[in-house]
Amino acid sequence: MSLVVSSPERGIVTVTLDFPERRNALSAELVAALAEALHGLGADPGVRAVVLTHTGTSFCAGADLREPPDPRDFVRLLRQIVELPKPVLARVDGHVRAGGLGLLGACDLAVAGPGASFALTEVRIGVAPAVISLTLLPRLDPSAAARYHLTGERFDGAQAARAGLVTAYADDVDAGLAPMLDGLRKAAPGALAETKRLLTAKVLDAFDAHSDALVALSARLFGSPEAQQGTGAFLERREPPWVL
Repeated sequence: MSLVVSSPERGIVTVTLDFPERRNALSAELVAALAEALHGLGADPGVRAVVLTHTGTSFCAGADLREPPDPRDFVRLLRQIVELPKPVLARVDGHVRAGGLGLLGACDLAVAGPGASFALTEVRIGVAPAVISLTLLPRLDPSAAARYHLTGERFDGAQAARAGLVTAYADDVDAGLAPMLDGLRKAAPGALAETKRLLTAKVLDAFDAHSDALVALSARLFGSPEAQQGTGAFLERREPPWVL
């Protein structure tokens, strides 16, 4: 199984992406499993918050190009995280690429450790960060969004914190999470749910207004000749033909 869900520990449940051989890439199976787990946790009165973390050196490598999820299912998963009545915190101490950043952006809080690195690599394989813009653009500083969306450059956890992608950078990621989890344990569950609703209202408006068009854009780009060349080059570990 590519997902491990812990028992609650004083109200906190840890959900672990556990397919390090594939760098925790988002396959159709993993998206479905994560959606099912979150559905149960959202309805569980014993759960105060969810920590999303990973095994191995990657938090999430983006879409699994061998077994990709349907873009509509991925959008539904992102919206599910945003709408979940419990705060979702990302614990990141590994690489995050492409669609993995969309998953991270849907979380309410995030702490990155020294092993974390980030890159929006879509443009390098001939596509665009379409559906993940729903969760990333409201969070990122505009100048950082322009730079990293357009160039595909890699950046570290400290840069991610400055750009607004993560809440904090910490040399010890668990120590960085501890005060946030302590605060959530002290908060009233109903008040937490309503506060999260206030914080995410504009993001959900963007889902309502733009998700269908972005899913269509993603499908069109992934079916383009550029994407076929780019994904083929990626899977074969060679440069695509447009590299100068």
